Amino acid sequence: MAARKFLLEWPVLRQLRSGDLLGRGPAVTSARTRATTPRTATADKVVQSVCPYCAVGCGQRVFVKDDTVIGIEGDPDSPISRGRLCPKGAASEQLVNAPGRQTRVLYRPPGGTEWQPLELHTAIDMIADRFIDTRRRTWQDVDERGRPVYRTLGIAALGGATLDNEENYLIKKLFTAAGAIQIENQARI
Repeated sequence: MAARKFLLEWPVLRQLRSGDLLGRGPAVTSARTRATTPRTATADKVVQSVCPYCAVGCGQRVFVKDDTVIGIEGDPDSPISRGRLCPKGAASEQLVNAPGRQTRVLYRPPGGTEWQPLELHTAIDMIADRFIDTRRRTWQDVDERGRPVYRTLGIAALGGATLDNEENYLIKKLFTAAGAIQIENQARI
């Protein structure tokens, strides 16, 4: 009896029995496949977003369950990407769910061998103090020929491809206003 059931479930016989002769429909799906549902079907909400990696701005649908991102797919309503994502964009869910993701500020003091947690406001104050001090020490009003340049060569910026366009725009404006001229982005390198 088991052998007969096996033969009846054989895909070629299912194709003939169902009329799906090309094997592109229900004849080629197993019971297990028919019972499988996408993990995104259980999402509490779907949020529209934009891929953070490059300047293309592909649309994403972010599936959220219990305030946790459970999946990211291309947004078919996006006129830019029409539901498609590159491999980096398709894997961007790892940005928020990676087990090694740092969620607190770590600091290793000069000469230190261990990282230590630091309060965010303390870290921001340390960065701002160092930025202002470096700008003050390395500021140039004129170059070696006496031409006005109003710049600093002591500060450079390298943006990351995981920043979105708005963040990179603001970083560019900040560093330009501070007089830095060495400004680059990983996505262009």
